[in-house]
Amino acid sequence: MAALSHSAAIMNKQAPRGSRCAHSTKAMRSPSFTISAGAEMYWIYDIPPLLAVGLFSGMFVGICWIGIILLSPRLVPWVHHQPGLNEILGDYLQYFGVIYGLLLGLLAVATYQNHSDVEKTVSNEASALAALYRDVSAYPDPMRSELEAFLRDYTRYVIDEAWPLQRKGIVPAGAVKKVAAFFSHLASFEPETKSQVSLHRATLSEFNTFFEYRRSRLYSVTAGIPPVMWYTVAVGALINVFMIWLFNLRLGTHLLLGGLISFFTGTMICLIALLDHPFRGEVAVSPQAFELIYNQMMQE
Repeated sequence: MAALSHSAAIMNKQAPRGSRCAHSTKAMRSPSFTISAGAEMYWIYDIPPLLAVGLFSGMFVGICWIGIILLSPRLVPWVHHQPGLNEILGDYLQYFGVIYGLLLGLLAVATYQNHSDVEKTVSNEASALAALYRDVSAYPDPMRSELEAFLRDYTRYVIDEAWPLQRKGIVPAGAVKKVAAFFSHLASFEPETKSQVSLHRATLSEFNTFFEYRRSRLYSVTAGIPPVMWYTVAVGALINVFMIWLFNLRLGTHLLLGGLISFFTGTMICLIALLDHPFRGEVAVSPQAFELIYNQMMQE
């Protein structure tokens, strides 16, 4: 059967990946693996979003103000030998602001789009799981009860165990054997009537759809902005604040204008960081879609 062959090909392709994952995590004694790069910034996901925005904005404004008070009086006499330098600096800051603002804007759109795509993937996986559960409920006993038990166990695992791991940036691997066992049991069914043949073909097709959405969700756990982009953002923020320090303005005006620009820059960067990892923090994608189908369809 074509659907069965396609399903078997997917599972065979996944098996080496699961075995490598199990081998890599054996030393950790945990059925999961994680990428630790950039872990020094993950504290931002452990605090409320408003507090994170306040800390980022306050840090940017504080650095700007400290530089204006302590460094500007020493820098200004070195650079303001040319008349009208404030106007020249204003033009340069405007030009740089366009480029840097475009970078931040594109990153903000990209992270929001990725967050929305992951949320849609989770919803699609839950919908495919619900359709799969509906299909297996039409199988004759004892196959029906056994397949339904497999899917209930998988759903509870995703909600209770997999999601907390994903919130830590860990790709859960505990469901690999569960999915493989379900497929093995499903593939062992021998249809006896034409209606069962049609039902079995539709179920295998739905399993393929569910499996693809599941893989997409797992791949999204460690997805994020590459470190080189974060380095570029950091360098741009330093250049921005340094150019603000070079202006020759009255102290009050200097603090006000520099503080406003720094506040918005810090807010934008914090927003990008909060949305960068879709499964982490309070703005993360939730398992609500799985909880909904479990409560409506699977509870005994």
